Amino acid sequence: MIDVVEYGAGNTGSILRCLDRLEMNYQRVHGLHLPSGDNPILFPGVGAFGAAMANLTQSALAERLRCLLKTGTPYLGICIGLQVLFEQSEEAPDIAGLCVLSGQVVRFQNGKVPQIGWNWIKPTQPGWEAGYVYFVNSYYPKPDDPDSCLYKADYHGTFSAAVQTGNITAFQFHPEKSGAFGQTLLRRWLTRHG
Repeated sequence: MIDVVEYGAGNTGSILRCLDRLEMNYQRVHGLHLPSGDNPILFPGVGAFGAAMANLTQSALAERLRCLLKTGTPYLGICIGLQVLFEQSEEAPDIAGLCVLSGQVVRFQNGKVPQIGWNWIKPTQPGWEAGYVYFVNSYYPKPDDPDSCLYKADYHGTFSAAVQTGNITAFQFHPEKSGAFGQTLLRRWLTRHG
């Protein structure tokens, strides 16, 4: 069973359809049905940092997620689900993130922003494969710990496309929209933790 976070925005339907294709059981968690920590947590993508954090805070999800992640509950974040893990974002500089990971989220300075489309990702940790995935992002993470980077990609310069440290895995790209390769990445995580 996977707990899928609903936070008032995002592409929950897209990830749920993908979980159905992968034949994975899930339930939705939100302010009225908070995650217990008994199941791995999946936080789907799309949304603005400030609005996402406001919704998480108002619904009590922010504090629950901080607690569960710090005590080892497996977590997979997608897009905004990655960005909220960090301390702050240039998108909403006065609003704190979950502060589970040290670092910040910064805006692309070159090229067309947002980055929309397919891009090649290359693993920086063993046991993961390179491939093409689908991005829709204006911002990307800059973790303080370079060893937490799981994938790198290039968009007018190298950037961190995914992080993995301890019980936390998070993708800046959308695996559920990335064809067979993206589903392979999701299945790997789900098989390990689901």
